[in-house]
Parts: sequence; C-alpha cells; structure tokens
Amino acid sequence: MLTLFLQIASAQNALPSLGDRISGTVSLEQEFAIGQQFLASVRRGAPTISDPLLNNYLENVTYKLASRSQLQDHRLSFVIIDSEELNAFAAPGGIIGVNTGLFLNAHTEAEFASVMAHEISHVSQRHFARGIDEAQAGRVPQMASLLASVIVMATSDAGHGAAALAAAQGRSLENQLRFSRSNEAEADRIGQDTMFNAGFDPEGMSSLFERLIAINRFGRRPPEFLLSHPVTESRISDARSREFRYPDRLYQEDLEYQIVRARVVGHYAEDKDALVSEMRRALTNSTSAFTRDANRYGLAVALYEAGNYAGASAALSPLLSKEPNRISYVVTQAEILTKQNEPGQAREYLTRHLQINPNNHALTTAYAEALIAARNYSEAAEVLQRHAVFRPDDHHLWAMLAETQGQAGNISEVHQARAEYFRLLGDFRNARQQLQFALRIEVDQGAGAAVEARLRERINTLEDQQRALQG
Repeated sequence: MLTLFLQIASAQNALPSLGDRISGTVSLEQEFAIGQQFLASVRRGAPTISDPLLNNYLENVTYKLASRSQLQDHRLSFVIIDSEELNAFAAPGGIIGVNTGLFLNAHTEAEFASVMAHEISHVSQRHFARGIDEAQAGRVPQMASLLASVIVMATSDAGHGAAALAAAQGRSLENQLRFSRSNEAEADRIGQDTMFNAGFDPEGMSSLFERLIAINRFGRRPPEFLLSHPVTESRISDARSREFRYPDRLYQEDLEYQIVRARVVGHYAEDKDALVSEMRRALTNSTSAFTRDANRYGLAVALYEAGNYAGASAALSPLLSKEPNRISYVVTQAEILTKQNEPGQAREYLTRHLQINPNNHALTTAYAEALIAARNYSEAAEVLQRHAVFRPDDHHLWAMLAETQGQAGNISEVHQARAEYFRLLGDFRNARQQLQFALRIEVDQGAGAAVEARLRERINTLEDQQRALQG
C-alpha cells in the first residue's frame, strides 16, 4: 500500500519460498547492506525531523508491532521526513520511514499503526528480495541510491529526487520499483493480523483507506504514493471483511498518538493565531476526558507555536497535574521554560525526571538544550557525548553534539562528532577526513598514545564499514 518502491517486474511471477537466501540471489545480510545504503542516501537527500518525541513514538509503535509480526530480523532503523506529503515506506534491511504528512492524515493511532504494520509486512515477507534477479543482486550501492532517489521525490522538493533518480539509473526504472498487487494484498492481510496481535484495532486499516479514497476524489493532486499504489474499493472491502474474523475486543485510544500528532499540526500551521482559536473551540466542544486532554495539549502546542509561552504553560498545567510523569508533558514544559529564558528552571525540572527515566532520549535532549540556552556548553557536550553511546546511529544527535562541542571550544571533539555524522550519511571520505583532522590536533597537543591509537582504530573501522556496505 504505502510504499514508493521495491518491486522489479519479475516479481509478477510465482514467489519462491523464503529462506536465508531467496532464489540464491539476495541474503539477509545483503538486504541489510542495501538498507543501510538507502538510509544514508535518504539522510543526505531529504529533510528529516529531529523531534525526539516523534522519533520515540515511531520507534515504540513499530517495535510493538514488530514483536508480534512475522519479522525474523529485528534490526530496525527509522526516519521521519519533514514533508506534508502523505507517505510511508519500507526498505530492505528493516528501514521504516514516514513523512510527517502521515501524522496529519491518520487521525487515530489505529490508522497510523495500520500503515506501520503494512510496511513491516513488506519487510517480513522480503518482498524486495523476491523481486531481484541475479543480474541486479550485485549492484547494492546503485540499488540503494535509486531507492533513496524515489523517496526524495515524495518530499516537498521533488525536483531534487527526480534529478537524483535520473543520475542513478534513469527515470524508466521508477515504474519497476513498486510492489506488485499481490505483494500489496499480502502486506494488507498480514499487516492487519499483526495489528490485532499487537493490540491495535484492525478497523484502523479500512478507516484510513476510506479517508485516502476521499483525498484522492476531492484533491487536485493525489498524494504521491496514491499515484502508484491506488486504494481501491476492493481493498477497502477486503479489509472490512477481515475485521469480522477477529474476536471481539475492547480497544482504547492511546493519548500519546494525539500528543505527537498535535506537535506535527503545530509545526505546519501557517497561521498560528488561527490554530489557537481552533484549538480553543475544540477544547470547549470536547465530549470526553480523552478528547479534552488531547485538545488541551493541542492548545498548549498552538500557544507555544504562537509565542505565547505563559499561555502554553497555563494550558499544560492541568495535564501535568493529572499525569506529572508523562514524558511528553514534561518535555513540553521544559521546552516552554527554556523559551521563557528560564533554562535553569528547565534543567532543575528535568533533573528530577531523568532520575526516574535515566537516558530517556527526549528528556536528555531537552536537558541538553536547556544547558545550551544557559550557555553551559561544556556540560551540554558531556551530556550529549554520554547519550550518544545509547544512540550511536542518530545523525541528528551527532549534528547537535558537533555544534555544541564547537560552542564549547573542543575542536578535536567537533571533528570526531562530525565524522560520525558523515558516517551516517554514507559520506565515508569526509568522515575519515574529519577523524584525520582530529588526530592531527591530538598529536599536536601531545594527547598521548592511547588517544592516537583510538582515533587510528576508528579510521580503520570506518574503512571496514565502507567496504562491507559496498560489497
């Protein structure tokens, strides 16, 4: 359904049985290598969202679904593209991504989960590997570059993606890199099973399909993925019929989805004051405790986006009184305090919560931002350096660390953080160059044999990683 790519024309033939290798062509490790190349290309070519609350939510929901799926390799990587275009995608090797436009268009957590379950099913059924013949199997870097180019075309600056696609293989291949109808039907069926097994209402799939039909019917231009993956009445009917096969169960909406969705809505709202008015009306018209809490948080975000930080804090206060340890509320309050030029209060507030949830990504990032706002750059750099141990593949974190090390005047550490950032963008030449700069600085400063040996070893490791990814 919601994927832009990954079906070679030969996939229309009978599907071979799954194993460690498929038709003797693509192994799981080769798929992983393709996926890592793809992810690096997406990071280079598309604007991505760094908001830790959004990223944590995507990771948590996807892992919850993956744990009840047919997925065998649970090495998953995530990316959120900053684009109002409705899209989501899966890539070989466990790469799961969404555009922020999905949050805008999926009104409930079940609808959002239906997309993630569908994409996980593409990965678990190895639809990519099923569609590659031997002639294409050895072209890992070229395939990854092509796949990434197709994804970039779905962002707001589609021209860059089109140019990259032409440079990679030629636009004629675009039509070959889409899942077949049988793959899509299989992903729908298995994805809906995964939703139910993970505790999500499987009705979310058909309700989202119906909304997409309406978008396609009334929009001047349909969302990018609908151009290649049309949602038909038969797919809605199939999803509806499957719903009746599941045992009755009482489902409850998770407030956290509405929280992160409100952050996306606020991020894109062009008229912030109009959004404030809209959220005030929604709060007044709330019909349940759930919708009241969701709309109150939406009002807090709208006020924050409009620069009314005192109002945002006042709107958030009843929610914090009700759930003082909900991380998303705590992070939002810290963001407000930092914007109010009260980073010391934000730091003190976050310290208590980090004792409850040590190493939490959103709390740690907010804590570092408070330190930076207070110009405690060295301490912020230490916090981020320790946190990077837990998230070594977070390119946003390494970029933030590099900037903070620069503000702290730690030039060698700037180069080392930049090296990790370039590594995650697949730019190994620049990554090695940054480490060589760091090594030169350390040698000139007489840092000692241990530091020199560590940096030389890291350079060698990068070279090994580059060879492994490029096959």
